[in-house]
Amino acid sequence: MSSFALPWLVADIGGTNARFGLVTSPGAAPERVAVLAGADHATLPEAVAAYLVDHAGGVRPGAACVAVAGPIEGESYRLTNLPWQGSVRDLGIPYAVLLNDFEALAVSLPHLSGDDLVPLGGPAPAHGVKAVLGPGTGLGVAGLVPAEHGWTPIPGEGGHVTVPVLEARELEIVRVLHAQGLTHVQAEHVLSGPGLVRLHRALAAVNGVGAPEVTASDIVSRLDDSLCAETVEVFCAILGSFAGNVALTLGARGGVYLGGGVLPRIVDRVRASDFRARFEATPNLTDYLSAIPTSLIVAPQPALTGAAAWLTQVLTQQTRKTYEPA
Repeated sequence: MSSFALPWLVADIGGTNARFGLVTSPGAAPERVAVLAGADHATLPEAVAAYLVDHAGGVRPGAACVAVAGPIEGESYRLTNLPWQGSVRDLGIPYAVLLNDFEALAVSLPHLSGDDLVPLGGPAPAHGVKAVLGPGTGLGVAGLVPAEHGWTPIPGEGGHVTVPVLEARELEIVRVLHAQGLTHVQAEHVLSGPGLVRLHRALAAVNGVGAPEVTASDIVSRLDDSLCAETVEVFCAILGSFAGNVALTLGARGGVYLGGGVLPRIVDRVRASDFRARFEATPNLTDYLSAIPTSLIVAPQPALTGAAAWLTQVLTQQTRKTYEPA
């Protein structure tokens, strides 16, 4: 299929962890998956070298696809929450390509099924434009469009749009955040791990109660704390409105998928929340939105799956162009 020798390296580089795997045949799932702490390595090439020696038997990959949580431009990358930047060429791998982390997550969508997904309402997923969004350290958004030979991911910065609020309580939260110095309250300011903490403090001010210092993990785990429970409730409702806006913007009739590091920890609470009702709550377009399925991704390493699928697709297309008659 390709002149690039197997195995191929796939990676998902976030602000905290660097995840790696090997693809041993085109279309196969990543193997020898390992998670390294980004802080333990000074650069991406150093982390890749450590993975290949410590977890992959010292193999020399013939190709690589690296998904990074940060801006990319051609062969250059810069991590948003980790001091790594440079060129993918620095890896010394014969063929190497970069993706934004949510581009890779988008490419994974057609390859997820069964236990990889938790349905959150709507019909069964259909062929067509898909969207993925997810709260983690930030709020990522990407689209996936059917193409002649596979799929084309669409990166974006949708997490930085103005936060969509509908209810009086949510408007009061925005007023509090304004008073605390956020002149433009973006979706990411509340729909993320740090956003949960910010939302918790703002709700305390709205309710006129004290807010103890808590982490995002504390908020999602303290089921018997009324302020934490209310924080998760508001979080899920605003997330529903945001997801509906993404669906309308991209025309995502093929489904909207939720990823990121926060939601797999609160699956049952998302299902029981107002998420789906708020997803559909757009006047004159409720029927349009009600026909769009929503699902929560619970697969362990979906971005690695997407990176592997992207390598297979890109290298297949290169081979096709090589052997097509002029």
